[in-house]
Amino acid sequence: MSKYHFNEIEAKWQEYWAKNQTFKAENSSGKPKYYVLDMFPYPSGAGLHVGHPLGYIASDVYSRFKRHQGFNVLHPMGYDSFGLPAEQYAIQTGQHPAETTKVNIEGGVDKNGNEIEGYRKQLDRIGFSFDWSREVRTSNPEYYKWTQWIFLQLFESWYDKDVDKARSIEELQDVFSTEGNKSVNAVCDEDVEVFTSEQWKEFSETKKQEILLKYRLTYLAETEVNWCPELGTVLANDEIVNGVSERGGYPVVRKTMKQWSMRITAYAQRLLDGLKDIDWPQPLKDSQTNWIGRSKGASVKFRVMSSGSGENSPFEIPVFTTRPDTIYGVSFMVLAPEHELVSKITTDEQKKAVENYIAVTAKRSERERMADVKTITGVFTGAYAEHPFSGEAIPIWIGDYVLAGYGTGAVMSVPCGDQRDYDFAKHFNLPIPNIFKGVDISEEAYSDKENTVITNSDFLNDLNYKQATEKIIAALEEKGVGEGKINYRLRDAVFSRQRYWGEPFPIFYKDGMPQAVPTECLPLHLPEVEKYLPTEEGEPPLGRAENWAWDTENAIVVSNKLVDNKTIFPLELNTMPGWAGSSWYFFRYMEDAKRNEVFASKEAMDYWQNVDLYIGGSEHATGHLLYSRFWVKFMSDRGLVPVEEPFKKLINQGMILGESAFVHRIEGENKFVTASLAKDYVTQPIHADVSLVNIQNELNTSAFKNWREEFKNAEFITEEDGAFKVSREVEKMSKSKYNVVNPDDICEQYGADTLRMYEMFLGPLEQAKPWNTAGITGVHGFLKKLWKLYHSGADESFSVSEDAASKDSMKTLHKTIKKVEEDIENFSFNTSVSSFMIAVNELSAQKCNSREVLEPLAILISPYAPHIAEELWNKLGHSESIATVSFPKFDEKHLVESSKEYPISFNGKMRFTLELSLDLTKDEIESAVMSHEKTAQYLEGRTPKKVIIVPGKIVNIVG
Repeated sequence: MSKYHFNEIEAKWQEYWAKNQTFKAENSSGKPKYYVLDMFPYPSGAGLHVGHPLGYIASDVYSRFKRHQGFNVLHPMGYDSFGLPAEQYAIQTGQHPAETTKVNIEGGVDKNGNEIEGYRKQLDRIGFSFDWSREVRTSNPEYYKWTQWIFLQLFESWYDKDVDKARSIEELQDVFSTEGNKSVNAVCDEDVEVFTSEQWKEFSETKKQEILLKYRLTYLAETEVNWCPELGTVLANDEIVNGVSERGGYPVVRKTMKQWSMRITAYAQRLLDGLKDIDWPQPLKDSQTNWIGRSKGASVKFRVMSSGSGENSPFEIPVFTTRPDTIYGVSFMVLAPEHELVSKITTDEQKKAVENYIAVTAKRSERERMADVKTITGVFTGAYAEHPFSGEAIPIWIGDYVLAGYGTGAVMSVPCGDQRDYDFAKHFNLPIPNIFKGVDISEEAYSDKENTVITNSDFLNDLNYKQATEKIIAALEEKGVGEGKINYRLRDAVFSRQRYWGEPFPIFYKDGMPQAVPTECLPLHLPEVEKYLPTEEGEPPLGRAENWAWDTENAIVVSNKLVDNKTIFPLELNTMPGWAGSSWYFFRYMEDAKRNEVFASKEAMDYWQNVDLYIGGSEHATGHLLYSRFWVKFMSDRGLVPVEEPFKKLINQGMILGESAFVHRIEGENKFVTASLAKDYVTQPIHADVSLVNIQNELNTSAFKNWREEFKNAEFITEEDGAFKVSREVEKMSKSKYNVVNPDDICEQYGADTLRMYEMFLGPLEQAKPWNTAGITGVHGFLKKLWKLYHSGADESFSVSEDAASKDSMKTLHKTIKKVEEDIENFSFNTSVSSFMIAVNELSAQKCNSREVLEPLAILISPYAPHIAEELWNKLGHSESIATVSFPKFDEKHLVESSKEYPISFNGKMRFTLELSLDLTKDEIESAVMSHEKTAQYLEGRTPKKVIIVPGKIVNIVG
């Protein structure tokens, strides 16, 4: 008797794959290459739940399929192991993040006695075909050495708009030495002064470095950031939810700080253009397009008047507008509360009100302010600006619907043509002049530019939108108060974090200016600190390091006490953000031999080029996916990589949702009521651990009482039969909701192949779908039925016949080959699983045990259920792995019908069926039917009046 012992089978083949390096990719192969990549995980101590492997299983199915098709497949895995969660855990427990990260990956017991399974063991147990020989961990010094090296390449580069690419900073210095900077067309700071070559040569070294910093692709600048005092660090927009930090739920405020930034804006148009050449989901492309936000219009300068009297002022307010044709409709201006001019132009009378308003708005995130269109707030600065054409005095307000990080942080408000301006004007009783001919603006603003005819606008009267726009831009340029311009919403990316657990910047400071640590001295190792909090003086955690100074003579890190600012200088205290290491990791996987010498060799990159298929979450659309595209374009400019785009095809997997369990506590009591009776009481629903609930939704009340101390003495009002039932709700799978299902438990109880097939069976890859453990038994039953198909001998022993398969079995096989191949190519993995179930049912009914069918069937199912497939393949007499065996070829002839099973009717009543060739003529069909013994039986010697024949359909004998 040969039962399906899945635990033994899976352990056996996982050991075989590891020992034989079955999935190791080659960097030189006669096979075509195919690179499949998953967005690598952050290794938290909580480990994997069943939602995490969804994308990995899909990519693994595809990787295995491509191997069967004859491709040299690179399918690697690693860990995005720097990050805030490990640092927060370090702060709470005092354990070094490197130690907890290692345990989270490899498993073991941490210093607090917590037993951690480890990501690696969990991943291996699911049977992924990863090439582990190329593993990366972003927090390993041998990896972040190259992250630091790439940062220095950015630091030593500038963007030449004339050639539309990055160039070496040395080339820029050569230009400065020979002709100054007047003819340099670069992406740089706005306040760059013009100088000659002679002046450049006379500048001090510090002055030269100040100027170069205004051109470098990574630079230091005063920047508005999201500051979280509790965490002591800057947060990216995607690390903030509803105005508080995603990690910990702490308040976040806007604050100006000196930060490292990246000039991603230099690549705005190329990032837009590149979207046309990649196969990504349209919603994701739209997210990046909207985030980059290209718009065409004009920049306009408004001169600030010290008061409404028209006195001279040194200040100008530049604004960008997509509707310069509406300039005569401007009745006020609004600055972002953080705008640098606010403190300079606010009058004494308005100073207190302005300062109070700024303090309040600093507590709101940019996303909150953008999303909140209902709340109207603002304060008058007391200052006025001069209209560049009419000369009228325009009041200057501040309002939180204007953001410092978008455009210029200032808007020329045209309330008749913009609803937010209109609402602001109505709220504060500001004038709303109408400049649109024949349009009623008594109730709302008019924003239809295509049907615009301008009026009350001097020389623009009676012009349409296009005519007025052309004319006003010409007038702005002639008057020297503006120009036509293309603008982008995209802002330069803040690249500093006030954290410990991140890549140290390879930068020291000489005379206050940043200097690069020589590349040959990398990696600059993360120093030891006594604790992982900011210093008492407010410096980042690296401010606690005792040895964090750079000795330029000996090229080593030395004690801070030795700083003399002559040969020994202080090092940068900030660390890099999480997206630094993830912006290039896909190149690191390509390299298998020269990792100490290069981040990836030219030979490796020339072979693998870029990622053919990338699978991950859509939440990374404007973070990781945008930043990595930017880094790759930069690296391509500098000749470091051979491609402009990192990911050719991308698929966003949906989320597996948890089915939470709720117990209903009677308000004010430690008493719980079963779900069906909850409506009879005033109750509070509380999450219960789903592991305490069976598939009938019955709670194990004894286990529940032991689960948490507060429920130790709980009482329960049950159903009549004594059962206590919970209510269910589908929501995000999360440890905090106690609805997490551990894949290890599923693998133990049902097997990894069952888990893999069930996750693929749940629904389309891109959609969110709820997990239901009860449904997994059906998939497990299917695998047992598959096993039985190969074990039809005495006492269920393995039995495969060498006889030719029946026509029906061949038809079943080939329709399955066709469907599964189409499904995998279309990433419709759920329908493939359905096809397997249908095929096994049909083959079982046909009592098929022919090698001609069962051998290709094992290969077909191998990408989905590799362990059982390997075992069956081995039992079929093969000594090599099934992993690279050619995928079965579909043969259409097995689906072409050569015969028809005719229903034979007598006076309209079907009596029997007869299979006849479809090639027969009417006469031949009639002859075959009339000569059949059953026909004679039903006719009982009568001669029929007629025989009605419809070839391919029916035969009806009348009379």
